[in-house]
Amino acid sequence: MSVPLYQAKAEFFRMLGHPVRIRVLELLQEGPTPVRDLLARIEVEPSALSQQLAVLRRSGIVASRREGSTVVYALAGGDVADLMRAARRILTEMLAGQNELLAELRESEQDRAAPIRAEQDRAGEGRTAEVAAT
Repeated sequence: MSVPLYQAKAEFFRMLGHPVRIRVLELLQEGPTPVRDLLARIEVEPSALSQQLAVLRRSGIVASRREGSTVVYALAGGDVADLMRAARRILTEMLAGQNELLAELRESEQDRAAPIRAEQDRAGEGRTAEVAAT
């Protein structure tokens, strides 16, 4: 029995659901990269990187090849790079919307606070006059 497409997609996105894997994919967009360079740029333990690279390799998203004693990883296809760019665009739009919401909240907070500050200022002026009179 075959797996429904929606379930296969969910498993695909679950496989992407680790920060180290995402960082590896971002770096591999720049081109094939030796493991030692990935290690230097990601700053995780070698065993942790190896584990995450194995997950990506088993899924078919990345490919590896040996060049002497060096293992070089690359994206298996251009669609992965397209997916990473799409994710960046979606996040940018989401964050822009959140910034707009934050600006609206701050503006409404300032609008509500203005009458309170004016009342406090008037009350403070009365106290200043009382102190000056004594």
